[in-house]
Amino acid sequence: MNLVKLKQLLIEFLNEDLGDGDVTSQALPQSLIKTAYITAKQDGVFVGRDIVKVGYPLLSHEIEVKLFVQDGDFVQKGKVIAEMTGPVDLLLAGERVFLNLMQRMSGIATLTKKAIEQLDDSTIRLCDTRKTTPGLRMLEKYAVRCGGAFNHRRGLDHAVLLKENHIAAYGGIIEAVREVKAKLGHMTKIEVEITNQNELFEAIEAKVDVIMFDNYTPEQISKQRKYVPEGIVTEASGGIDLQTLPAFSGCGVDYISLGFLTHSVQAMDLSMLLKGDVKQ
Repeated sequence: MNLVKLKQLLIEFLNEDLGDGDVTSQALPQSLIKTAYITAKQDGVFVGRDIVKVGYPLLSHEIEVKLFVQDGDFVQKGKVIAEMTGPVDLLLAGERVFLNLMQRMSGIATLTKKAIEQLDDSTIRLCDTRKTTPGLRMLEKYAVRCGGAFNHRRGLDHAVLLKENHIAAYGGIIEAVREVKAKLGHMTKIEVEITNQNELFEAIEAKVDVIMFDNYTPEQISKQRKYVPEGIVTEASGGIDLQTLPAFSGCGVDYISLGFLTHSVQAMDLSMLLKGDVKQ
């Protein structure tokens, strides 16, 4: 993860929440030093060490941060994840922003791990999509990796993905690939989304790098995958969720991209409490 970019994001997020200052905690003595603990309130895959490692020094270099788990570790309910000691007003000032990010990232990693277990096919890699929260793409894609899956495109500048609308605008798959190749360097890969067998053969003829079977059933993929020559990567995408994912085991594709890993995730429940405080 780009820690320079993370620092910039955290500054922006803290400024959004702090405004002109935390009016709730401003009456606390600045000399009051406390210890706070971040604890898992449910089982799951934790992600977010760098959130507090980079985040709390932005508020005060007096805050000491200790972490007891690694990103990608499965933690059980009650596990202490981190310990922070420093001025209590600043510990509290960062609490909500940092917990929000860690909870979302951990939720994504936990869901990703579950999806891998549901598919139960080590020959197929699961990956994310660009269906990420604006401003959080780097963090959400990092969480997907921590959950055991892989990243699709980081953005529009990362690779060519010719979808239905692009193909229509260019006038067909052959024409689209020809036009983009004329403007690309040799380092940029080209993926084409197909919806039927005729488009499959056009994509093969155009010598694309990746073929995406869009909204195909596992049975349809199995029948058409045999036509794809060695050297072309295959991907399944579209309308696949946790319930339908197991049916794709053994279908023969190299990747399955899943938008729900980032757009429909439930945050993992984490809490931060000051030492000695107990919440039932």
